Amino acid sequence: MKTLTNRDFAELYQKYGPMVLRRCRAILKDEEKALDAMQDVFLRILDSKCKIKDACASLFYVTATRICLNKIRSDKLRSGPDFEVISETIADDFSEIERDKIEAGIILENIFAGRDSKDALIATVHFVDGLTLEETAAQVGMSVSGVRKRIAELKKYSMKYLNRGRI
Repeated sequence: MKTLTNRDFAELYQKYGPMVLRRCRAILKDEEKALDAMQDVFLRILDSKCKIKDACASLFYVTATRICLNKIRSDKLRSGPDFEVISETIADDFSEIERDKIEAGIILENIFAGRDSKDALIATVHFVDGLTLEETAAQVGMSVSGVRKRIAELKKYSMKYLNRGRI
């Protein structure tokens, strides 16, 4: 397995950090706990035996969800709120909405396997994470018009890809 460099870690953190933080904030409803959970997500993925270059958005998303649920569970043991009610609420939401997001991310990864990595990042950030054109442009370091042009090209390419029956 290849050793992870500081540059590789920085790229992963920059690429997936905002998505992981949004997920942690949504579950934990506490900024400080969300920041701690985000750090734990990256540590867990770095400690795992998976190849870092093969890491995908869904891996970070699912790991963030699990770590946040574990934090809620451990907080419950210390303070006493009913974890079962919280986990059922999250599980109900996860069963539909989150599964759709993960599946969309996997489909995008299959579609863009041979394309520029920035195209896949734009598609994931804009369509899966739901960022606006302006937010997407800021995230990927491009102009809004450049992102808009790439999205139009991506839509054409993905329709051709889907019409060929590759999925």
